[in-house]
Amino acid sequence: MTQKIQIDLVSDIACPWCAIGYARLEQAMKALTPDYQFTLQWHAFELNPDHTGEGEPILPALARKYGRTEEEMRATQEQMIHTARELGVNFEKMQERTTCNTFDAHRLVKWSEEQGQATAMKQALFDAYFGKALDVSDHGVLLNCVRQVGLDQVEAQKVLESDRYVQSVRDDETTYQQAGVSAVPAFIVNRKYLISGAQEADTLVQAFRDISAETE
Repeated sequence: MTQKIQIDLVSDIACPWCAIGYARLEQAMKALTPDYQFTLQWHAFELNPDHTGEGEPILPALARKYGRTEEEMRATQEQMIHTARELGVNFEKMQERTTCNTFDAHRLVKWSEEQGQATAMKQALFDAYFGKALDVSDHGVLLNCVRQVGLDQVEAQKVLESDRYVQSVRDDETTYQQAGVSAVPAFIVNRKYLISGAQEADTLVQAFRDISAETE
């Protein structure tokens, strides 16, 4: 009998571990096919919700945030670039990016979800930010991501110029903060079990098997 797994994935576009975590999740889901059937829904989280104005170069911003030196942050990011490369994820310009607000990007993910393209949109945004060091608060960049996934740019522009999905994004953020999610990625499995962090694919595979065994 096919096991059904529902995953609510809480993440931010500006979070490198979220991109790595999803790539590892893909590996885990593939390893369990066809015995498991997965349903995935993305949920919004902002690492820097109060960000306004011009972006700051990422290395000094992270160094200040974590109380580390820029060289330490550069070394940490190099490790992430290596991990991403092994997973086939483009992080080639992650050290050239700047801080930015991701609220509108989350709104477009919500819009894309209605057309069955939320994952494709999320991946396009990850690629724009980490692979190309583009500002994913810029509407031109966002519309280019829309074009890449084959969705209607005119309709997307209308979304960006309106307040559509504003409440949906805020509801996500409130819901998961109240549920105790303070770091991302966070995987809520079958609306009951929390897996925190960008776990290795093998770890996720075992977790899904254990959860299925508990619910049988």
